[in-house]
This record gives sequence, C-alpha cells and structure tokens, in this order.
Amino acid sequence: MSSSLSAPSSRLATLIATSALSLAATHTGAATIAYVSHADSQDIYVLRLNNDGSVNLIDKVDTGSTVMPLAISPDRRYLYASLRSEPFSVASYAIDPASGKLKALSRAPLADNMANIATDRTGRYLLAASYFGNKISVNAIGSDGVVQTPPLAVIPAGKNAHSVQVDPANAFVFASNLGSDVILQYRFDPASGAVTPNTPPSVASKAGAGPRHFVFSPDQRFLYCANELDATVSTYAYDRQAGTLTLLGSDSALPEGFQSSEQLAAADLHLTPDGRFLYATERTSNTLTGYRVDRASGKLTRLLNIPTETQPRAFNIDPQGRYLLAVGQKAGLTSYAIDAASGTLTPLFRYTLGRNPNWVEIIDLP
Repeated sequence: MSSSLSAPSSRLATLIATSALSLAATHTGAATIAYVSHADSQDIYVLRLNNDGSVNLIDKVDTGSTVMPLAISPDRRYLYASLRSEPFSVASYAIDPASGKLKALSRAPLADNMANIATDRTGRYLLAASYFGNKISVNAIGSDGVVQTPPLAVIPAGKNAHSVQVDPANAFVFASNLGSDVILQYRFDPASGAVTPNTPPSVASKAGAGPRHFVFSPDQRFLYCANELDATVSTYAYDRQAGTLTLLGSDSALPEGFQSSEQLAAADLHLTPDGRFLYATERTSNTLTGYRVDRASGKLTRLLNIPTETQPRAFNIDPQGRYLLAVGQKAGLTSYAIDAASGTLTPLFRYTLGRNPNWVEIIDLP
C-alpha cells in the first residue's frame, strides 16, 4: 500500500496570491484553513483547504523573524507563533472567523528560543519548550488572546527539551527531552498555571532514541512519540488518574532496508481524528510512514512507507481526517487523500511555498 509523488494523480502548481484570493472569495460556508510557517522567508501562509484536497492562498503574513512552531487556541480564535530570531518572542494573532486571515495583536518576549509551543485546554496558558535552553515555560494568556509577560514559571528541564503538551484532561503536563532520552511528567494546576513534578518525574525512552514530538490517542489510553535519533515511534500506556506513562514498545519509521551514513531524523507524527491511523515523517529518508492502530492494545502495524517532500519536518491532518498536508524544508507542500478504510495515502496536489516550511496547523473555522 504505497503511492509516489510521481503518480498520475499528483500535479505541480505554484501558489499565486492574486488568483488564489479571487478563488477564495467565491467560497461560502464554513472553511477549513491551514497555516504554514516558513523559517527562512519569515512568513506564515494562510491556505484554504478545498473539498478536493487542493489549497488556495488566502493571505501571507510577514513576521520579520524566523518563525517556526505554531499553536492554535482551543476555541480557534487565536494563533500563536514562536519567533526564533533574537529577541526570542511569541506573536499573537486573531483569526478572522469568516476568512481565516490573521490580524496581528502583539509580540511578547519568551524565556528562550522556543522549539515548541502549545496552549492548555482552556486557552488561558501558553506552554513552551526550549531545545537550546533546556527549559520549559508557562505564560498567561489574557481574555483578549494576547500572551502576557513576565512568564508565570520558567522550569529547568533535561537536555534539549523539544515539545510540551498538557494531557487531554488538562491535569498533567509532559515535555520530551531529546538529549536526555526522557519524557518529563508534571502535575498541572489549570487555576493558576502552576507546573510541579509528578511521581515519578520522568519516563525513560530507549537509550539514544531522542524523543521529539508526541500525541495522545483520542481515548486517552495511549501516547505515541516520534524518536528523532533512532527514527522510531514509541507507544506508551497512559494512566489518566496518575498522569504517568509506561513504555510498551517501539516501531521503525524507516523504509525497509534503509541505510544511511547521515544522522537519522524522525520529525513529526499525527493521528487521524478517529485514532485508527498514525503517520510519521523521517527526514533522512524523506518518507512518510503510516500505521494501523489497534485501539484495544495501542499496538501499531505498519501500512505504508512512501517518498514525500524533501526533509519533511512537519505535516498535519484536517479535522475530518480526509486529507494530510506534508511540507519539506527543502521543497514544498503535497496534499494527500487518506483512505478512511485502509489508511492509504494518495498524493493529489503539490505546491511551491515559501522558504523552509516547517510547521502546519489545520482548523475548521468556528
């Protein structure tokens, strides 16, 4: 079960703002919007995802700084962008509910160069993880959607903190530490934003794995983590009452027989909204791997491994689970149709975007 970018269903196009804007204006009704950040061209593309898997360029927002991780508020009214050029900061944007366009609200300093940001489940707090600074932080978010300063907390972490999230119940916080081969476990107080070590304070990955991005299953029974350095995906059982993880096993994200003298570099992973399929990217082999998820045991079974954009740092799946949008840091964007029964990916359209695309968020407008 595989597809190729050279398949007949794939075609190459270039996004042109003027024509895309006129096309977007003809649409009516609720829209699905994708936001793609570009580190080197220092901008965020606002794309409308259409019913056939194509996209139109709605807007392009210049950030004037190296923009990388993005986060969306739970009510889908605000977007936050981590700016990784000095002075390190976060930009807050209001999302227009009719078009998805972004209106700049403010910029606020962050505690360090942040590789990942996320809101809690109420949208009242912004959490951030610093890879180079070996720390995580918590900032309050005002009722106007603006990130406030100074931070409520700056917490030393292990080496190379790479991502941070609250659990679905908004009771615990987890932070992957790539250089320490652990996922840190914290208790979270949604009333104050306080973060305190849980017992135990961490769970170890396999030595040398390098835990990076992670996602919770929809039923909150499992957590899946992409390990950058050994290019695997680990499955953890999640105890919702205790807020603790137990490593169950790991599966390769590499093509069968793949060998390289370069350092492996697994990057991103996402589940379909129904939790039936999980996908992960690996940047050395430039591939997407898909797995079927056994929802009773959490076990992954590989379904496919296909070539994708060069150096695929990021991708995401639309809220209906119909399409997957993958970007390559040295290439562009490819949209794929997800087969609801089999999980197979079929490439549909390919686009040239800005320079160094590295993050994708997709929402349905409220």
